[in-house]
Amino acid sequence: MTSPDRYVVATDGACKGNPGPAGWSWVGDDGHWAAGAIPAGTNNIGELLGLLHAIRDNADVRELVVQPDSMYAINTYRSWMDGHRRRGWLTSAKKPVANVEILEQLIAARDARRSAGLPYVVLEHVRGHSGHRLNSWADERAVRASQHAAGGDDSMWSSRHGQPRLDVSVDPPRGSGDRPRRLA
Repeated sequence: MTSPDRYVVATDGACKGNPGPAGWSWVGDDGHWAAGAIPAGTNNIGELLGLLHAIRDNADVRELVVQPDSMYAINTYRSWMDGHRRRGWLTSAKKPVANVEILEQLIAARDARRSAGLPYVVLEHVRGHSGHRLNSWADERAVRASQHAAGGDDSMWSSRHGQPRLDVSVDPPRGSGDRPRRLA
């Protein structure tokens, strides 16, 4: 598969209860997507896994633009994970860092891009539940994955592995948790 020079993906995580059954997803501007179900997780785990899979699944894209709605995921990737590692996986308050396994995988994915001579991933924060179409699709996929997780399913799905692409030129089904706001 050849990859475009610039590829935009939105990411999201969802959790039924927190902690509880969780899901993650990424959705690209060309309709490709991936999602996963985690029977026991947190919203933060879903957000981080959406970011991780977006980076790993699109490792050959020169300019990868990832649009999370989670400042936690953005700050973790941009600022916190390297500091946590330097401190022996302790926060600045000397408490154990949560989700170390995911952070180690994020560092490895970032370092693999560096080794391949690719530029840094561009992270652009988008407001969740505000009518941003790619984020709405990412939310729909993450919520759907968390529903599978509630049934005990620990699975991953992808348009690059047998599932159809999404038509991201239209809004996702109304059942998703992300609905456009009315302007007053």
